[in-house]
Amino acid sequence: MLITVDNAEFSYGDNLIFSSVSFAVNEGERVGLIGANGEGKTTLIKLITGENLPDGGAVIKKNGIRIGYLEQNGGYSSGNTVYDEMLKVFGEELSAVEKLQKLSEKLSQIDAYTPEYATLSAQIESLNAFISSRDAYNVEVKIKTVLNGMGFMGRYDAIVDTMSGGEKTRLKLARLLLEQPDLLILDEPTNHLDISTLFWLEEYLSGFKGAILVVSHDRYFLDKITTKILEIENKKLVSFTGNYSKYKILKAERQARLQKEYEAQQEERAKLQDYVDRNIVRATTAKSALSRVNKLERMEILEKPYTPPKAPTYKFTYENQPYENVLRLNGLNLEIGGKRLICGGQLLIRRGEKVALVGENGTGKSTLLKAIMKNADTAIERGRFTSYALYDQEGANLNGENTVLAELWERHVGLTQTEVRSALARCGLFEEDMTKSVKSLSGGERAKLALCILECEHGNVLLLDEPTNHLDLPAHESLEKALKEFDGTLVFVSHDRYFISAIAQRIVEIEDCTLNAYDGDYSFYTEQKRKKAEALKKEEDAKKLIQREEEKKSSYRSKKERAEEEKRKLTVKKLENDICLLEEEEKELTDSLSDPEVLQDYKRVNEISAKLQAIKLQLDALYKEYEAVI
Repeated sequence: MLITVDNAEFSYGDNLIFSSVSFAVNEGERVGLIGANGEGKTTLIKLITGENLPDGGAVIKKNGIRIGYLEQNGGYSSGNTVYDEMLKVFGEELSAVEKLQKLSEKLSQIDAYTPEYATLSAQIESLNAFISSRDAYNVEVKIKTVLNGMGFMGRYDAIVDTMSGGEKTRLKLARLLLEQPDLLILDEPTNHLDISTLFWLEEYLSGFKGAILVVSHDRYFLDKITTKILEIENKKLVSFTGNYSKYKILKAERQARLQKEYEAQQEERAKLQDYVDRNIVRATTAKSALSRVNKLERMEILEKPYTPPKAPTYKFTYENQPYENVLRLNGLNLEIGGKRLICGGQLLIRRGEKVALVGENGTGKSTLLKAIMKNADTAIERGRFTSYALYDQEGANLNGENTVLAELWERHVGLTQTEVRSALARCGLFEEDMTKSVKSLSGGERAKLALCILECEHGNVLLLDEPTNHLDLPAHESLEKALKEFDGTLVFVSHDRYFISAIAQRIVEIEDCTLNAYDGDYSFYTEQKRKKAEALKKEEDAKKLIQREEEKKSSYRSKKERAEEEKRKLTVKKLENDICLLEEEEKELTDSLSDPEVLQDYKRVNEISAKLQAIKLQLDALYKEYEAVI
């Protein structure tokens, strides 16, 4: 086991967050941690990482365990480039490769039969074993694989500190994947990922060797990744075997079983108590009544099954029905900061359509929604009697200094305080939240406030930018239900594939500065993308086949050419052999001239010198012939 949490308890002052929490995370296990906002998911993670200590119980970790933790919106600062920041992960590997090169050079300069040679050989063998175990020669491949998958292709030289918060979070996740910890803890990892990156991450994590503990509201992601679900609810934790879909079934079965057992016991206790009340004072039945009293006293009282608080409810309505065509983009050119996002965009959206706007991060989805809302471009044509309302994921339209109550009431002064409070309560903000400042709200609370404001706008065309970010799963499902029932027009940006599948009737993708409309739901879109990818692959394969055929043709040689090539190789081999023999003879004769006895014999010296001169002439001729043939 990597982590064992045994009967843990934690409080902030007098506020009990959870108690009697017990579970384990085993090696290689995939665990999902879920629960409503404020139930203590992040607090529990901080107990595991050691940032917090439990008030009771224990958190036991395997010796030497390496934990990698991605916090929500948890990037980091660095003046390095993206690539250099990733290189830091492989400091030991790169150092080992560099050291091996230096030792190998040193070894080549040492006599093979010395003690120093043996010592260096042993060090080199050890380094080779380390490099092999860490796959150190593939560091560049590993880094580029992860960076490309996480959306940083072509941005290796970008400075980390110049990036947005979302980009820094993605980069932190990329670094954690490269570090390959024993336990990878991910807190809402999908919030800043586009759909293509999500698919890549799911595929990558399927082959991840360590254990994973993930907090996520992305139901597809939980289904794909997890094999066990831990749910914190009502300050307790319950474990369910299986992914999120299986958890939903098991939880419903568990709730039904607990309720049935509770009701059966209550019924039995009521019958026993009724018998006691009627018979305890009668002499003939007092003994049997006392036995029932004893049975009641021995009975372990079952706790009434917890009924979770009612999820927020949303209802989007409007007053005026617009004309058939509610929005037309006719040759829209959109750019930001000098970067062109859309070139000559064409799009028609009709009344009542629900359109998902998708595309990779940075392609301009949010910018397009804001441009439509602003309506300052002549290429954007709104239909008659349309009323637009925008949900901004960044909450830029919220006044942080206002209280929750004032933020809504100031926008709709015609409402009574009771109506304002009721609207906020339906959306999940209650009495204790009314006097909070907007800037002090959690991400989930801000999202609920923004949705409540959107609801009160009564727009017949809703523009939603990542509306499910920061919402817990019950609020997720409530919003999903309300938008399905909304009969107005909806244009939304989301990376939540489950949400897109449930709501979108059409998909519009921003790709290569173009608006591509797919007249079908999300399944239709993914199928068309699959077919397109397959067609591109076939095209690339065909090109490669043609290229190979051309290379094969260019490399084809006739029988005569092959015979001549073989003859050339034999000639080269003979020349190399003749040169080698002459060079050896030349060396022997040269060495003999250093012999004192030879030097005293003048005649012999002349003979040797003559032979050396003849050998030199032969070698010069052979060298020229060799250069010509080679």
